[in-house]
Amino acid sequence: MSKTRRLTTAQALVDFLAVQQVERDGVQGPFFAGVLGIFGHGNVAGLGQALEEARGRLPYHQARNEQAMVHAATAFARQSRRLRAFACTSSIGPGATNMITGAATATVNRIPVLLLPGDIFATRRPAPVLQQLERPDSQDVSVNDCFKPVSRYWDRINRPEQLVTALPEVMRVLLSPADTGAVTLALPQDVQAEAFEFPVELFEPRVHHVQRNRPDAELVRRAAELIAGARRPLIVAGGGVYYSDAAAALDAFARLSGIPVVDTQAGKGALAWDHPNYAGPLGATGGLAANRLAREADVVIVVGSRLSDFTTASKTAFQDPDVRFVALNVAELDAAKHAALPLLGDARAALAELDEALAARGYRVAPSYGERVAALRTEWNAEVDRVLALPGHGLLSQNQVIGIVNGSFRPGDVMVGASGGLPGDVQKLWRAAGPGTYHLEYGYSCMGYEIAGGLGVKLAVPEHEVVVMVGDGSYLMLANEIATAVQEGIAYTVVVCDNHGFGCIESLEGSCGGQAAFNEFRYRDPATGEYTGDVLPLDFVANAASLGARAVRVHGANELRTALAEARTAERPTVIVVEVDGSVGVPDYDSWWDVPVAEVSISPSVTEARARYEEHRTAERWFVR
Repeated sequence: MSKTRRLTTAQALVDFLAVQQVERDGVQGPFFAGVLGIFGHGNVAGLGQALEEARGRLPYHQARNEQAMVHAATAFARQSRRLRAFACTSSIGPGATNMITGAATATVNRIPVLLLPGDIFATRRPAPVLQQLERPDSQDVSVNDCFKPVSRYWDRINRPEQLVTALPEVMRVLLSPADTGAVTLALPQDVQAEAFEFPVELFEPRVHHVQRNRPDAELVRRAAELIAGARRPLIVAGGGVYYSDAAAALDAFARLSGIPVVDTQAGKGALAWDHPNYAGPLGATGGLAANRLAREADVVIVVGSRLSDFTTASKTAFQDPDVRFVALNVAELDAAKHAALPLLGDARAALAELDEALAARGYRVAPSYGERVAALRTEWNAEVDRVLALPGHGLLSQNQVIGIVNGSFRPGDVMVGASGGLPGDVQKLWRAAGPGTYHLEYGYSCMGYEIAGGLGVKLAVPEHEVVVMVGDGSYLMLANEIATAVQEGIAYTVVVCDNHGFGCIESLEGSCGGQAAFNEFRYRDPATGEYTGDVLPLDFVANAASLGARAVRVHGANELRTALAEARTAERPTVIVVEVDGSVGVPDYDSWWDVPVAEVSISPSVTEARARYEEHRTAERWFVR
């Protein structure tokens, strides 16, 4: 008869999480770094009690907002190459549903995070309980069912013994290179406190090996033949390069073949900006060199990218009528996109095999193509220098701020961002020093990720300087975790670019012919009823200081450089606020993004924008062969 331990469901869950180990390439360590949480009646007496007993084995970190704590967990796991993760716990009701945006962010970006929301009573005896959503059609539904479409795995633990079969599934999905994302275990509050005789084997330390699956040999051969016949090949580096630690393999492959490399938001930094094969960022927010090479490419080798609309410029980036794709990806879904020849496997392993197959054919790009790539690189770097120097009218431009922050970086420093106008500008202008130094959440483009994400990144790499770049719009959405960083003694830097509104969307509105003042942070004019009054007197320095941060407002380049240098020696978070001239932007470079414009309008500017839209849309392509 097997031995058992009598534990509550919550105690069993915590004890299981505390002993899970992960190993890849001979490097082993704990998978769970701890639990981020906010307690309420739905989890304090269950998981809260269990975590109290587990102090020293599974650390608990107090958060301020449930969505933000999931963002912090997501950033931590991403910076850790998906080899470490946090669990996040909330009470029932609004505490749980606050996590849904964070869950979607993690799942869209394929990042592992474990969500443990409290739930209604499994027995249903005291129903309806506080914060329960009642439905007339079923008593087997709670707000936690909302997690189903944004989770890679979802379960409700209605009996303690269900943990025995659920927890291995949790680990399978969290550690899957192809299918990872948010994993949700809904925990009824009565079941959390209920005891059961669990088998002791459940709590024995387990080492999970993360595989490097290899692609089919015949498909590698076909891919090598296809590439060997290419005259204008191009490599697209996505986030999979980083997660599989494949930067060195990509470097070797590019140098041997001479094929230029362009990158996505998630893949930026796979090769350093000054690498001889690096041709810059690709897509709707890409650069002129990358987008021109993409337009002419006859074979495109996609490494670890899901080919979002920003990467493909809404399927207008690749214009050679006979262009073919080879996709190296762990996910079958992504490997099949653009009718690609799929090399299903780990990016590092697949690159090594493809490199060997191509070397056996003695392939290298023609000298004339290499010369064109070098000329485009030189032209692009000169354009970046020019745009970074564009001044504002009496203020710093956002371009200048990007250049100053980038210029302050030392090896290993990490830039964090997410949404608004900054991601497009930094993708074009930021010069990433290498893998892991550029952390942009752009799969879900989630406003509010930035400050919490910076906290998560700093938890993952405490020895490195972390600088968050965020607009005033995103800052207002979710700045709470500054207080968490203060509480934990975590020092990182937040640079707030204040352009008095949602500048990115104001620009997009204008490009679509709109002229409404929907996106500026101004008082409503009583005479017109529009937001055309004075600028709102928002004091981000006072706000950040009230949360416990060091906070300073800067007005020029020298003040910004000084503030960045002083932040490096701080023992708590530093928030630097700089007002920027929002009228100075970054050009588009042979790219487009499909945002439909009204087909019928009384506005001449909208009608003109629709005509431009129809013209651009003719370049969109189907990829079916």
